[in-house]
Amino acid sequence: MTNAQTTLTAGKAAVTVDQENGCRLSSLRIDGTELLRQGPKYGSFPMVPWCGRIAYGRFRNGGETHQMPLNHLPHPHALHGTGRDTAWRVSRVEDSFAAFTYDLAAPWPYPGRVTQLVELAEDSLTLTMGVEAASDSFPAQAGWHPWFLRNLGTGRDVELDFAPAWQEERGDDHLPTGRRIDPLPGPWDDCFGMPDGVAVTLTWPGALELKVTSRAEWVVVYDEQDEAVCVEPQSGPPNGLNTMPRLVTPIDPLEISTTWSWRSLA
Repeated sequence: MTNAQTTLTAGKAAVTVDQENGCRLSSLRIDGTELLRQGPKYGSFPMVPWCGRIAYGRFRNGGETHQMPLNHLPHPHALHGTGRDTAWRVSRVEDSFAAFTYDLAAPWPYPGRVTQLVELAEDSLTLTMGVEAASDSFPAQAGWHPWFLRNLGTGRDVELDFAPAWQEERGDDHLPTGRRIDPLPGPWDDCFGMPDGVAVTLTWPGALELKVTSRAEWVVVYDEQDEAVCVEPQSGPPNGLNTMPRLVTPIDPLEISTTWSWRSLA
């Protein structure tokens, strides 16, 4: 571990976790090829204790209304949680496994703890996240926001393949309207329902195939930038703290995992 980053290796795979910068994966290299967009805002970061957007930064828990900072001005909503903006602690490191934690704190109004496990194998990476309540229950979400490079420099752009059951209709305010519609062609900045679990295949023709899977039932796909595409498994839809609250209690933590598995096409 150097420069507050943790690097795990397994065979020809290596992943680096920048625990000081939101516990994001700053690098994932397969046989020397980088898969993630580089830069302090990119890589792959955990979204917690919410995913995507909270409408105008406000959510309710029982009779209480809470205001989260609008953290992507001039965007009018609160984006992607607070976990990506804080330093995490290393609690355990082995050659191909590491565990990280951080304690929920202001501006999030409820005490609790978040854990992220990173487990690397020669042909896969498994990420697991847990959210625990210290006392009062609260609504929460968790997921990941990877920025996969659109082109690996070895051939054609990446191709996406997935078969969602529906697409969340997106309003002019970029929030789901509550209507489920038949999936539309891209480009996307949209949430899709996959009730049998997230399953998305990214193929860089002639280079690599990578499958993103999760028992979670929601995935956001964002491919409106030239440099990268995002495939984001998450525990609920955008604005879900308000529309589909999942309460975390001291005896019922929120847990979610995703596995990225790959094979060479070279």
